[in-house]
Amino acid sequence: MHITAKDLAALIPSGFTLGVATAAFQIEGALEEDGRGPAGWDVFASKPGAIVEDHSPAISCDHYHRMPQDVALMKQLGVDSYRFSLSWPRIQPTGSGAVNRAGLAFYDRLLDELLASGISPMITLYHWDTPKALDDIGGWMNRDTAYRLGEFAAIAADVFGDRVARWATINEPATVTTNGYTLGLHSPGEALMLNAFPTVHHQLLGHGLAVQALRAAGVPGEIGMTNVYSPMVPNSINPLDRISAGLMDLAQNRLYADPVLIGKYPDLIRAAKFFSSFDHPDEDMEIISQPLDFYGLNYYMPTKVAVGPGQGAVPASMAEAMGSDLSAMGNGGTPFHVETWPEADITSYGWPVKPEYMRVALKEMAERYPNLPPVIITEGGASFEDIIVRDKSTNTKFIPDERRLKYLSDHMEAALRATAPGGEAETVDLRGYYVWSLMDNFEWSAGYNQPFGLLHVDFETLERTPKASYFWFQELLEERNLVAAAATAVAQAASPELAVTEENDDDVTTLGATA
Repeated sequence: MHITAKDLAALIPSGFTLGVATAAFQIEGALEEDGRGPAGWDVFASKPGAIVEDHSPAISCDHYHRMPQDVALMKQLGVDSYRFSLSWPRIQPTGSGAVNRAGLAFYDRLLDELLASGISPMITLYHWDTPKALDDIGGWMNRDTAYRLGEFAAIAADVFGDRVARWATINEPATVTTNGYTLGLHSPGEALMLNAFPTVHHQLLGHGLAVQALRAAGVPGEIGMTNVYSPMVPNSINPLDRISAGLMDLAQNRLYADPVLIGKYPDLIRAAKFFSSFDHPDEDMEIISQPLDFYGLNYYMPTKVAVGPGQGAVPASMAEAMGSDLSAMGNGGTPFHVETWPEADITSYGWPVKPEYMRVALKEMAERYPNLPPVIITEGGASFEDIIVRDKSTNTKFIPDERRLKYLSDHMEAALRATAPGGEAETVDLRGYYVWSLMDNFEWSAGYNQPFGLLHVDFETLERTPKASYFWFQELLEERNLVAAAATAVAQAASPELAVTEENDDDVTTLGATA
C-alpha cells in the first residue's frame, strides 16, 4: 500500500511546486513544418536499428498541432507548473544566426495558453535536440557549440523572458555524453569511450554561458540546471565493489555536479587527464560555477555496482537510462558492472523501484555540497506496460496503472520526509517535484515501447486518455489546495490584520500553493 493522497498532501510545505514535464523532441512531431531545421536526432532516428522497432519521431504525440488540448488537460489536472523544452532547431534552424519566427510563435502561443490557464512555465533550453548543422561540425565535441547555446539562451530570454518562472539551461549532460558520445546509444551515435570527455566540459560551459545570457537579459524567473542522479551502491562489503561504486559515482554524478556546485572537477578526474589530451582555460570554471537559483535533480533509481566485467553486456535499457556501465559495449569495457536487485520490483525499462534511495540521493547532495542551492526534483516517474480496460456499455476507457501511481506516491513521500525537519536531508531546501511525464511519448532509442505518461497516447489515433495516476495526481493537488486554504484561514483568524490580499497575477515567479 502507499500513503493516501490526503496524508501525502499534509507533508507538502508551503510554496512547493507540483508539476509535469516533457521535452520538445519527444512530443512535438512536425519535424519538417514551419521552418524547423533538422536535428541530429532526426538523422540518428532514421538509421535502421537505432530505435526500437524503427519507430519514428516524425509525428510522435503531435503536440505541435494539439497543444491547446494538452494545456487543457493540464488545467484539468490542476498542476502548478509545466516544464517543457524549446526545440532549438525549430527556433534557430542551424543553431546559429537567423531565427525562425514561426518557431518562436509556437512557444508564444504555448506560454500564453499556460498563463491563461494558471500554469507556471518552466523552460528547458536544451533537451538533446542539437541542430544538425552543429552536429555536422562536431556537436558537443566542438567548444563552439557551448557559445551557440549561450546565443540561443539570449534569443529565448529576449522573446520569452517576461513570462517564464523558471529556466533550466541544460538537461542531463551525463546522459548526452555517455549515451551519445561514449556508447553511441543516442544521437549522434559516437562511441568515443574516454575520448568523449570534451563533451562533458563543453556542455557545462554551455550551461554557464546560458546562465550569463539569461542574467544579462535581466529575466525575472529563477535560473538553474538539471542533471540525473543515481546513488551508487556496492554489491557487497568487498572493498573492490566499494571502489567500483565510487568510480561509477565519479563518472555518473560528481563529474557533472562538482564543477557546477563547487567550481572544480573531482580530484581523481583531474588526475586522470593522461587518458585525454583535452584541456580547458582556467576561467571556464568561473563561468560554469556561477551561483544558481535552484539545482534540478532527475531521480529514477539507484545503481548497484560490482567489480569485474560481469557475465555479458548489461541490458540496453540500463545503459540507455543511466549511461553508467561501459561494459554494455562489450569487449570488457570497464573492470566493473551493474548488478540487479532481485528483491525489487522493476519497471518495463528494467529499472529497480527503490524509493528509499531518493532519501540517499538527497542526503548525499546535502553532505557533498554545503552551499547547495534550493533543489527541485525536475523529473521522476516510471514506465510500466499499461492495460486498457474498456467499458462497452459507455464506450469509455480506463487505465488502472497502480504501479506507476505507487511509484510516484512513494518517491514523493520519501523526498518530502527526507527534507522535513529531522529528516536525513533536512538541510536541503526542496522546492518541487515534476512528474515525468505528462504523456506517453517518444522515449529516445526505446521508441514508443516505454510509456511514462499520466496520459495514455494512442499513437495511431493520437487520442489522449487519462490514467489512474492522472486522477490520483489530480486528487493530490486538490487535497494540497485544501490544506493550504485551511492553513490560510487559521492564520487569518489568528491575525486579522495580516489578512491582506495581494494581486500576483503578473508575478512570473509565483509557484506552488502558499499558506
